[in-house]
Amino acid sequence: MTGEDVVGLFADETRVRVFAAVALGATSSAEVAERTGLPARKALVALRRLGEREVVAAGADGLAVSYDSLRRLAREAAGPRPAHDHGTGDERLETVLRTFVRDGRLVKLPAQWNRKKVVLRHIAESTFEPGREYAEKEVDERLRAWCGGDRIDHVTLRRYLVDLHHLHRSDGVYRRPAEDDVRLVARSR
Repeated sequence: MTGEDVVGLFADETRVRVFAAVALGATSSAEVAERTGLPARKALVALRRLGEREVVAAGADGLAVSYDSLRRLAREAAGPRPAHDHGTGDERLETVLRTFVRDGRLVKLPAQWNRKKVVLRHIAESTFEPGREYAEKEVDERLRAWCGGDRIDHVTLRRYLVDLHHLHRSDGVYRRPAEDDVRLVARSR
């Protein structure tokens, strides 16, 4: 099954309504028709199609969403994952960045602290040269370019970067430390 097949499966409003009814607890075709307000025949046709794709299955307790099949379909639709050769091969890092950074802009800051640190390190490494000094105005200007999502502002980014020692601040001048300096700070914690 291709990504287009998955999209096509859920592009039909009737199938989406039927799927939602089952996901929310409808265990029979009669319940599905009642909850969706669809004629019984339309509900049955949609259930049959969802059953053919193994997204909805009938079990001992009635109809249920087959989450294992959905995950399998999603993996198949996504296709093979490209091999990463970034020195570290850290696929999790790439996944976090793809989730929170799009088109060179920060979509939102992750709530989970470890993910937030990954994103902030990426911003620091992509925006500031190690050892070079930046005036606060230039730091703000460079960080504003990252601000694209809700409730993200350059001041918050700057504060996080300083707190995490990705930027050092002294008398209104900022400097991204060299990698050796960052490792020393991390060890001293």
